[in-house]
Amino acid sequence: MSTRIVVDHLARVEGHGGITVELDGRQVQAVRFDVFEGARLIEGLIGGRHWTEVAQIVSRICSICSSSHALTSIKATEAAFGLMVSPQTLRLRDLLNRGENIESHALHLFLLAAPDYLEYPSAIHLAADNPDAVKLGLRLKRLGNSIQEVIGGRCIHPVNCVVGGFASMPTTDRLLQLRQDLLQGVADAQAAVAIVAGLPPVSCGRVDTIFAALDPGATYGYYDGDQIVVRSARGDTRVAAADYRSLTAESTVAHSHAKHSSWQGSPFMTGALARVTIHGHLLDEGSARVRARLGLGVPTGDPLQNNLAQAVELEYDIRYTLALVEQLLQDGLRPEPPLRPQVRAGHGTGVTEPPRGLLVHSYTYDAQGFIREADIITPTAMNAAMLERHMRGAVAVSDPENEPELKRRLEMVARAYDPCISCSVHLVRL
Repeated sequence: MSTRIVVDHLARVEGHGGITVELDGRQVQAVRFDVFEGARLIEGLIGGRHWTEVAQIVSRICSICSSSHALTSIKATEAAFGLMVSPQTLRLRDLLNRGENIESHALHLFLLAAPDYLEYPSAIHLAADNPDAVKLGLRLKRLGNSIQEVIGGRCIHPVNCVVGGFASMPTTDRLLQLRQDLLQGVADAQAAVAIVAGLPPVSCGRVDTIFAALDPGATYGYYDGDQIVVRSARGDTRVAAADYRSLTAESTVAHSHAKHSSWQGSPFMTGALARVTIHGHLLDEGSARVRARLGLGVPTGDPLQNNLAQAVELEYDIRYTLALVEQLLQDGLRPEPPLRPQVRAGHGTGVTEPPRGLLVHSYTYDAQGFIREADIITPTAMNAAMLERHMRGAVAVSDPENEPELKRRLEMVARAYDPCISCSVHLVRL
């Protein structure tokens, strides 16, 4: 007997999407992550734009990841013009990225994912019974926003980060206040880990998974690096940022306005779980204790472990950011006007790690510094094909006759990826 299970609208994610499962008895015929968000057309919008305009435009792709889009755009433009920025600029960009990671992970863990584990329909219902947990998540999110405001000039769509450096430096007073907020944040992060560790276990199956993450060098981070590490059962493979299309190999699918990506014919996963799996050795002993408390062992084929990996990063980033701010206060910030690039015709690719995984901005400029071609691929677009495979795994370990529970697990898998559906669409149907 054929059965069709449909989640018309996937709640507690950014954008508009759904899930469709087709069964023949207990045999899975199809699992689809339906993305019906309208085309964003950002790449077309920045075509013909001057290099001084691009970062501010593309930061509007996403209000959660606006800093990452701006920084990745800047990284691509600097690569195109051969511009090398100062260590101070790199340090401030690292700080800005970590602020975004903190606010995004806090929002996802406490307001979007936690209600699933506790079987609440929303964070509002969760707050009625457990207000302290929701307040904790909001407090941590506010901390991440404060970091972005101090460094980027605004908590959303930063204005201080520009090609060649920063338009202005954070003041000592702002850094001192941020240090106080981070001291409270360290305690809040420990409380957050305790809450995540206490969530009821849920099984959504295990699927062989290929992971991909940017190599950040000697320090666990999200901005530095121009090599992508792909980890599969065959070992690690490196892909240069400029050769990103060999990793993504995008193709269109009939049921989605987002393209699907594949590496050597197989889908892959990017995001917190991929980062911890590939670069977890760069984390410190404090993070090792957090991983042990959460029971996060890697590699794993369970997509729900991405929530635990986010908790590991959240706790680590707050401690790391506190140390970085204290170092900035000790060393002081030098007045440093942004470097002016030598504009030339060229091509540049920037790859960073926003909260949800790998982000690519790739631009071709003409000799006057106007964009002639642009390509932007977001984490959710890269993850879409692997998300479908993980949902298929959830169906395999579920009772298809218990439709409410099956839908719950499918939605948990989707939300574990923390998808930004609107950002995934860079496809126009004619």
